[in-house]
Amino acid sequence: MEHKIEYAKDLLLAQSGIEIHDLNKILNGMMSHGVDYADLYFQYTKNEYWGLEEGQVKSGSFSIDQGVGVRAVNKDKSAFAYSDDISIEALLSSSNIAKAIASKNLNQNHKLDQPKITSNLYNTQDPLSAVPAETKIKILKKIENFAKKMDERITKVTASIAGEYEVIFVINNEQKIAADIRPLVRLSINVIAESNGKREQGSSGGGGRFGFEYFSDDILKQYAQEAVHQAITNLDAKPAPAGSMTVVLGPGWPGILLHEAIGHGLEGDFNRKGSSAFSNKIGTQVAAKDITVVDDGTIKDRRGSLNIDDEGNETQRTVLIENGILKGYIQDTLNARLMNMPITGNARRESYAHLPMPRMTNTYMLNGTKTPEEIIKSVKKGIYAVNFGGGQVDITSGKFVFSAAEAWMIEDGKLLYPVKGATLIGNGPEVLKKVSMIGNDMSLDSGVGTCGKEGQSVPVGVGQPTMKIDGLVVGGTA
Repeated sequence: MEHKIEYAKDLLLAQSGIEIHDLNKILNGMMSHGVDYADLYFQYTKNEYWGLEEGQVKSGSFSIDQGVGVRAVNKDKSAFAYSDDISIEALLSSSNIAKAIASKNLNQNHKLDQPKITSNLYNTQDPLSAVPAETKIKILKKIENFAKKMDERITKVTASIAGEYEVIFVINNEQKIAADIRPLVRLSINVIAESNGKREQGSSGGGGRFGFEYFSDDILKQYAQEAVHQAITNLDAKPAPAGSMTVVLGPGWPGILLHEAIGHGLEGDFNRKGSSAFSNKIGTQVAAKDITVVDDGTIKDRRGSLNIDDEGNETQRTVLIENGILKGYIQDTLNARLMNMPITGNARRESYAHLPMPRMTNTYMLNGTKTPEEIIKSVKKGIYAVNFGGGQVDITSGKFVFSAAEAWMIEDGKLLYPVKGATLIGNGPEVLKKVSMIGNDMSLDSGVGTCGKEGQSVPVGVGQPTMKIDGLVVGGTA
């Protein structure tokens, strides 16, 4: 952590002649106006993107952004100001705005634990400068060629590659100082297949907190195969049936349903305000007894992982549901303090221009004991959802709607034929109680997840084993 702090100070503070004592002076000035808590969040971000279509680079971008966010907290209210100018003058101006909410009758005695941060979950090398642009374009051309050669029905391939290099520095009124250096890369491929007047698409991709060297030929072939398989499968798909039926969810990316329909409902702010379907239910059974759900920001190299959250707290593995019993919520500092609960290291923000809030990192369900084959064989008639497209969820009610990008009809324990147009409709808390079988094949997604909340987007991970749900409503086209 020390070398990260020194690096971040040199990059974000030294160029403007800012010293730690300057920051402490500003924070002390804010606290003298009666706020409960105050912090400064500095960030430097470098982004790069390349897009390939029809064998040519059709789009590309490169940007550098830096700035500072200044926050003052008064009980359950936050005042916030930010600037893309990192200077003493800008800090003073922003802090004056933030402390305008100050009250003289606040309790300032709350002291948070400050554990020593030892995490080192990913390499600190800048992935953007580690390899030249030619190498990134070569990766795109390779995956395009792999996809086109896999099936003659593939008529179009588009691919994109993106990288990010982020350095953050956090300091608060309790003299906590933390920093992190965060690499992030992602590759995406989309294909179109045509046959007998039909046209279908397929997509795949992946990434994580490492460099572009991760995208070896084997990885590229895997992504290409997944996209091509999805498109070709859907060419032969029949209209999905409609009605209440058994639904089997595949492992990995289908965990996005868990993330959306259940995970958001376990975030501290929604529960503190009483607007979640899981509010005031800690210690009660909210799921089938075999279900355990965790949020884990400490998995090495994962897209959703962080050494520290955006308040400088070390991330951790948090058990949310254990054997069907609700154990706790995902917390940042503000909501943990107001709810008198532990901080879980889940404070996240899109950038220095945004307030932090409790957000998921890598959220997934743990393994069960059944094999995927046993689960499929147990189904008399139902749907096997292999992959998902878009979805929506209402946090208050828990109701969700998800569309399946690839699905199969199950009859008498066998996968018969692919179906398209399948939409899964249900209620998150209710669905948790209808899970009757859990597979032993838990996997995490390939590293493509981005979560939106209140207009902010952050990278996340999802995962689950194969899972059987009894009696889920399927909206179909048949």
